[in-house]
Amino acid sequence: MDGAAPPLKILIADDETSIRKTLAICLETEGYAVTAVSNYEDALAENARRAFDLAFVDLRLGEANGLDLIPALLAEAPWIKIIVITAYASVDTAVEAMRRGAADYIPKPFTPPQVRLAAAKAARLRELEQHVETLQHTVAQFDADLDLGSANPLMQRAFELARQIAPTEAIALLRGESGTGKSVLARAIHTWSRRAAKPLAVVSCPTLTPELLESELFGHIKGAFTGAVQDQPGRIAACEGGTLFLDEIGDLPLAIQPKLLRFLQDREYERVGDHRTRRADVRILVATNMDLELAVAERRFREDLYHRLNVIPINIPPLRARPEDIEKLAEGMLASFARANHRLFRGFTPPALAALRAYTWPGNVRELRNVIERATILGRQDQIDVLDLPDHLNGAPADPKLGDHCPLAKIEELHIRRVLASTRSLQEAAAVLGIDQATLWRRRKQYGI
Repeated sequence: MDGAAPPLKILIADDETSIRKTLAICLETEGYAVTAVSNYEDALAENARRAFDLAFVDLRLGEANGLDLIPALLAEAPWIKIIVITAYASVDTAVEAMRRGAADYIPKPFTPPQVRLAAAKAARLRELEQHVETLQHTVAQFDADLDLGSANPLMQRAFELARQIAPTEAIALLRGESGTGKSVLARAIHTWSRRAAKPLAVVSCPTLTPELLESELFGHIKGAFTGAVQDQPGRIAACEGGTLFLDEIGDLPLAIQPKLLRFLQDREYERVGDHRTRRADVRILVATNMDLELAVAERRFREDLYHRLNVIPINIPPLRARPEDIEKLAEGMLASFARANHRLFRGFTPPALAALRAYTWPGNVRELRNVIERATILGRQDQIDVLDLPDHLNGAPADPKLGDHCPLAKIEELHIRRVLASTRSLQEAAAVLGIDQATLWRRRKQYGI
């Protein structure tokens, strides 16, 4: 059905053909996607190849013990809900199955209503866990500037395009300067999509080394590299059925680009150190502040990957290009931060609003957010005044010179701002500054750039 969430995936492991067929028919008529196998080895192979939400496991799989399959499945997919089925029911086996990680237990012979009830209970538990995970991520990533209204035609067009593509499976390439709200819009697209009840994972490409970034995306197996003391599923597996947002995709290392391209085309990948091919149902959203066309020309970004990502670009204008939005954004942020800090404000004084409108906001909405948060904490009256704003907004001298009596961090911030403004990419700015991109990314977050 159009707009419906992806069906939950169920694995059936039973050595009796009639039982497998009965379970499969019963569950498929309820809308689940079912894969049925007859033995221990095939169950492990299927579980390694794709992500399942639920599993029905017989305790006797030929000569193998189904109890042993429970921890093996969970080691590969910690989220899977396992329902044990057996003709040899006893309190001891039920307790042992639960101890090893099973979520439920039904004896043979069973009826279709029993199967449907057990599946529904396990499915509901899985959906609740995913919902909690999504809520936790949303709360952790919440921005006070989450107001998606705008009086600016360019911003209205970006929102309209985002809403239009949200229900589809299209890859969205969000383009704009740092701090313009690309991650906010990515989360909105996920929320508006049919995958909203499933997890949203965010990976910032500049913050990790190529080796760690590959492991973060695709996962790794125990012993794949120094420090890999256990299997790690990776973000792609963890957000099965949901959305993966790759921030600053222009900084994705060349070595990983063909692996991402393969996943986009075939939905297949391998974990680091493992040769088994896996599949995942994950939507990809990406964002960049980089000139990707220039990166392609300079051979820093694969042309085939660029064309695969650039199907539906959404351009987000900088804050200086939409001055009509500044007052509304500032008032929304003030209300949010006032609640968080148990303060009460009646808005801004006219001089403060004039200062906010006159400033060019090189750090865009992120910088505005930091300014309003600071003013909320330091404000002394029931209105935010121009004196509550940073020096560079209220007319006081803002640009210290070498040798001035000022903190070293102020000189560093000013230098980083000027280098970022005069370079074309994060990679180029990091090279000019003589630091790695991860360090530069942390400095930008620190200074609200």
